[in-house]
Amino acid sequence: MSVSTPMLVTFVVYILGMVLIGFIAYRATKSFDDYILGGRSLGSVVTALSAGASDMSGWLLMGLPGAIFLSGISESWIAIGLIIGAWLNWRIVAGRLRVQTEHHDNALTLPDFFSSRFEDKSKLLRVISAVVILIFFTIYCASGVVAGARLFESTFGMDYQTALWVGAAATILYTLVGGFLAVSWTDTVQASLMIFALILTPVMVIIAVGGVDHSLAVIEAKSLENLDMLKGLNFVAVISLLGWGLGYFGQPHILARFMAADSHHTIRNARRISMTWMILCLGGAVAVGFFGIAYFQNHPDQAAGVSQNGERVFIELARILFNPWIAGILLSAILAAVMSTLSCQLLVCSSALTEDLYKGFLRKNASQKELVWIGRLMVLVIALIAIALAANPENRVLGLVSYAWAGFGAAFGPVVLFGVCWKRMTRNGALAGMVIGALTVLLWKDYGYAELYEIIPGFAFASIAIVVFSLLGRGPSEAAQQRFAAAEAQYQSK
Repeated sequence: MSVSTPMLVTFVVYILGMVLIGFIAYRATKSFDDYILGGRSLGSVVTALSAGASDMSGWLLMGLPGAIFLSGISESWIAIGLIIGAWLNWRIVAGRLRVQTEHHDNALTLPDFFSSRFEDKSKLLRVISAVVILIFFTIYCASGVVAGARLFESTFGMDYQTALWVGAAATILYTLVGGFLAVSWTDTVQASLMIFALILTPVMVIIAVGGVDHSLAVIEAKSLENLDMLKGLNFVAVISLLGWGLGYFGQPHILARFMAADSHHTIRNARRISMTWMILCLGGAVAVGFFGIAYFQNHPDQAAGVSQNGERVFIELARILFNPWIAGILLSAILAAVMSTLSCQLLVCSSALTEDLYKGFLRKNASQKELVWIGRLMVLVIALIAIALAANPENRVLGLVSYAWAGFGAAFGPVVLFGVCWKRMTRNGALAGMVIGALTVLLWKDYGYAELYEIIPGFAFASIAIVVFSLLGRGPSEAAQQRFAAAEAQYQSK
């Protein structure tokens, strides 16, 4: 049996398991509500782990460890920013959004919620937000396809183009068939696999190097700067890395988990589970990259893979340090991270096209069965576009993710945050915030002013626009304010 055979068997079993869950979910999917939000039936554990797994894509096991491996511990500012941002999102937005969407025509998607919350008769909000979702999520989906292709390329020696299709096929299948329930149930399995891999791998790396103290000595001997949290960073760079946390308020695939919880009371337990999972996973990812420096410094003969591409540090360590069967399970965790995020992104794109554009403008009276099948068709269309975008083998996972993350964070984050917390917000405020946030990211990315991560000016300018345009125009109707107040009262109830 060749070394790759156990890995191949592990991958095949894992993928078949995910597809099986998809077909089980297919039997539980009766309506478009089920296909898009699982009938709002998720308990705290599934809500928590699904939110975490859908958030942490291939960059958790490839992009982040790779950045730490190449630049040292200073890259961990991203992880700190993400933890703060995720906690605030759970604390401020999650429960309120769950209640508010129910009070506003049982909204199934973010564009649906914006349209109802701000009484947008023109449907302009719905169209613009659906277009923002399609543009940035297609880029985000491409990053997932790239990560999956890199995994199959390095694990099985496939050429990049073949790996592209193999990596995407299983995810497309179970998302296509099972919808939201399949995505959420598989996310729970995938989150468990990810935390197992990110706790076990750094422990084994440290043991292989000779303990924590020896590892630190080797890293310090290579370059003292690897231990410096401020290595090569000025104030703007630190703020840029922490600024990743702002993105959470506007990520549709994460916000959909909050909307799908069985009640707002579920959110509190889900927050504790999700934050514990997230801190352990991010800590593990940072440790893999950091202690990987020591391992490959001691074993330069094994460093060919990471020399070519630092993002392969987790893959290389898993293959070198573990029995092929265990390595197969650990490398399946990367596939899990990729599949969990890609699947919910495909579903959000599908829902934007189906609920917000197809049903909203073309077929207002479409049957539930028709909408489910149109939703499935849209999953396939978006997936094919993402594969086409990912066809360039020079793509880097973290670069693609950072752009899409900033786009959503700036365009939707302030609108969601103010929308669930401030009853005086108006349609014009939401429209101005969304457009200015998205445009700021697009322009800032091109010109790179002061090397500041584009999400920060985007979020700031969008927030200012929301307040100014909301206060300049006529306030919300009495009915809108009453709906908001009733939802807030329900949220505050124990």
